[in-house]
Amino acid sequence: MTVIGFHASHEQIHPAELLAAVRRAEQAGFSAAMCSDHFAPWSARQGHSGFAWAWLGAALQATSLPLGVVNAPGQRYHPAIIAQAAATLEAMYPGRFWMALGSGEAVNEHITGDAWPDKKRRNDRLRESVDVMRSLFAGDEVSHRGEVVVDRAKLWTRPAAPPPMYAAAVTPETAEWAAGWADGLATVARPPRDLRPVIDAYRSAGGIGPIVLQVHLSVADTEHEALAIAHEQWRTNVFSAPLCWDVDLPETFDIAAQHVPAEAMYDNVLVASDPARFVDWLGEFTYLGFDEIYLHHVGQQQSGFIDTFGEHVLPQLDVTRKAIA
Repeated sequence: MTVIGFHASHEQIHPAELLAAVRRAEQAGFSAAMCSDHFAPWSARQGHSGFAWAWLGAALQATSLPLGVVNAPGQRYHPAIIAQAAATLEAMYPGRFWMALGSGEAVNEHITGDAWPDKKRRNDRLRESVDVMRSLFAGDEVSHRGEVVVDRAKLWTRPAAPPPMYAAAVTPETAEWAAGWADGLATVARPPRDLRPVIDAYRSAGGIGPIVLQVHLSVADTEHEALAIAHEQWRTNVFSAPLCWDVDLPETFDIAAQHVPAEAMYDNVLVASDPARFVDWLGEFTYLGFDEIYLHHVGQQQSGFIDTFGEHVLPQLDVTRKAIA
């Protein structure tokens, strides 16, 4: 059995519309939700970037769904602040909140004016941030000086149990490294032959907890329309690392994507009009061993996607609720 969740894309959709969408998704049969945490969109065409943490409180109150967020502590966010925010949500909504932590992207983090570190330093900063947050969740007073600096921080409102901290990873190397500290793993959909090494690297290194997959998709009445939606909204997201980490403005992503053809979207987005094709694709991901799969329709209109999947896709899958401690 697999949790099938709804992904709320703050880069693309007004937060009030996203709140209505996540409520509709719960009614349609989605059993969880997650969201992105961006300061800027990937493209000027996407046009939004609401504050994820404010929205999470509203969404947890408005639904009974468990919710997660992808976050990068260390530059835009001090880890003590993320620990405080996460502790508050977990205290208010026990067992319903998780976060997937990554090393970040310049498009969000450059706003502080600090230099953008290389990948090794970013990973070191992430690991230090995780250690700081765990100590704060445990009730310790924390002082630390390294890639992040903390002075006598203490959480005065703490949940009964800390929220899970998953690792956001797209390569086997990062997944193996993350196994030493993460409570679970979150990655992004690619062909199964590319996903299996990521799962194996995490588990072989002793990685515990659920393995979470985010799936980008586009569905419409015709495949031509679905492809056009994907190309219009998501063509700035086809670039691999390090470009996707290091570009710091949506306008630069738009320039880089000027010559991306529509057909290139098939490599990054599941595009179809027939719901049965999505049933087959999601079945493959379930077979690989993913415990939770979060679906992101890359268009800005979510209602049609939610209703189609609620009627034709979710009933064909063995969807379960996420366990709440």
